[in-house]
Amino acid sequence: MKPADFQVLHTVTEYTRYYGLPAPAHPLLTLINLSEISGQAIPAPIVAQLYTIALKRGLKGTVYYGRQTYDFHDGLLTFLAPGQVVMADASLDISEMSGWALVFHPDLLRKYPLGQKITGYGFFSYQVHEALHVSAKEESLLESVLRSMQHEYEQPLDAFSQDLLVAQLEVLLGYANRFYHRQFLTRRLAEHDLLSRFEAQLTTHFAQASNSPLPTVQQFAEALHVSPAYLSDMLRALTGQTAQQHLHHALIERAKQLLLGTSLTVNETAFQLGFDYPHYFTRLFKSKTGLTPAAFRFSAQ
Repeated sequence: MKPADFQVLHTVTEYTRYYGLPAPAHPLLTLINLSEISGQAIPAPIVAQLYTIALKRGLKGTVYYGRQTYDFHDGLLTFLAPGQVVMADASLDISEMSGWALVFHPDLLRKYPLGQKITGYGFFSYQVHEALHVSAKEESLLESVLRSMQHEYEQPLDAFSQDLLVAQLEVLLGYANRFYHRQFLTRRLAEHDLLSRFEAQLTTHFAQASNSPLPTVQQFAEALHVSPAYLSDMLRALTGQTAQQHLHHALIERAKQLLLGTSLTVNETAFQLGFDYPHYFTRLFKSKTGLTPAAFRFSAQ
């Protein structure tokens, strides 16, 4: 798909105009009652340079978010960060859609600590399948915060408007983060299966790899049909380590096997593992073990 095929929306006003919605009451934020939208969704791929938090119900058809179809169901909260792509089949029917959407420009948060903090919420970076499944009670709690935001949103703008909206948005995201981490705790069986498959792929890769490029978290995430952010958050919740830390551990263990079990030089070992430059291998090995590869080999003699 060519860049020209995308409809890029830069502002909240452009967003509301594109979807035929009322003009926003605040230049950097809008609250949308999805039950007021009817008809067929516009199938053109959308790239909004905005944040979107939405709870959608009653969709009929297929929505694509990132690389695959998105799993829309009742009680499912979705998060989009600026620059992410969303598109739908031309047959997507939104005539019975309900729920709400909160759309805001990054500039809303620019002068607040939340502007930096929001980048740490993993649910904004997901690109495959993941969303936040909320219970009826959790959904009710989120909607109570949203009603407070709506009350403030509908007030005439003054010197306090943005401060209050950002404070309420931070509460909303705080609850979402709590529910997101709860989701890991309540889906442990599936996550343990994902962990087992990830570890099996690591083992297989390093058993078979020979002068192939260094593996990446992205590579394993795609094979497991999840995003790198989701994979890392899941692993951190279960093991205390990110996907990158797991990958480095497997890499160093394989390096130790090659250093002690073969006659390969340190440089040859680096190339065998996929490093383009041996000094990068030496630097990583020392940072993880406290010894250079040569010193490690010598210490084992």
